[in-house]
Amino acid sequence: MTDPTAAPQATRNLGSANVPILAIAFPADAARRGLIETALGDAGRVVYLEDLSETDQRQALQSATAVFAQRMNQLPGDVGDLLTENCRLLQFHSAGVDYLPLKHLPDALPIAGNGGAFAEPMAEHGVAMALAAAKRLFIEHDKLKGGEFNQFTRNKMLAGGVAGILGFGGIGVATARLLRGLGMKVHAIKRSGQTDEPVDWIGTPDQLDELLAASDVLVLSLPLSQTTERLLSAEKLALMKPDAILINLARGEIVDEAALYAHLVANPDFIACLDAWWVEPVRHGKFEMGHPFLDLPNVIGSPHNSASVGLWRGVAVSRAVENCARALLGETPWHLTQPEERMF
Repeated sequence: MTDPTAAPQATRNLGSANVPILAIAFPADAARRGLIETALGDAGRVVYLEDLSETDQRQALQSATAVFAQRMNQLPGDVGDLLTENCRLLQFHSAGVDYLPLKHLPDALPIAGNGGAFAEPMAEHGVAMALAAAKRLFIEHDKLKGGEFNQFTRNKMLAGGVAGILGFGGIGVATARLLRGLGMKVHAIKRSGQTDEPVDWIGTPDQLDELLAASDVLVLSLPLSQTTERLLSAEKLALMKPDAILINLARGEIVDEAALYAHLVANPDFIACLDAWWVEPVRHGKFEMGHPFLDLPNVIGSPHNSASVGLWRGVAVSRAVENCARALLGETPWHLTQPEERMF
């Protein structure tokens, strides 16, 4: 494990030939460092910027083969100039990087989100929402408080229905596996239109209308980009079944907010399960809704906490470092951002 007292010597040796460097830009205690170094293995050497002076931090970034950060403010403002052509990857901790100021970084710099790092807990969260919606748990809970005992009001089975997965990366695949286990058919859309995962149907983004019309449960697990912002418009929502369940585990902005509210009011059997919102504290500094979604009985909300499973933080760090190891070994990293995802 790295000895912080040895940092100056490590810095002097950064230029050693044929030794790839992974620079860690966030504070890491002993346990976290153990996870990082285990995940990196023999792919290269770890340098922790917190151990270095400001001057040595800049030298470390100039020498780095890969850099792992949680947020942009952990890096110097001129990091784009410091990361030379030697840098094969700028890795972030979160899966979505749409809110990070990436637009002004060099186009040639490979940047990756931590795609699929929180897939399993997020999948559980999405399935919990789907079951709560199908079984009318929150609706009937509120009615019981008012003295209504609707024993014979019908609820729905998920088994036998179609789970539409829009965005078939790590989160989409993990969610599909759980929903398939409940007896649902899986229809998915992926940019490539190809997958090794068992599905009943897979299409490309231009086949979105077909997915929407077929889905009993629609899970959003795709990145926000210039092409996916407001992808689910009023016209697209109108293609869905009137009693469909929409689950947003991605970004609020993928759905037209006003259109969704109007659709929910007009279609009381349609249920929206929202873990992702349009204005959130982490990305915008506050939580704000343009419409009173939580006053509607056909809305289930959660505070974007589908990934907030404490023990999973270590898994997410390890997965990000494993991606960095690919870069250090000269392999193509996973989850590289597309140009349209560098929005800000």
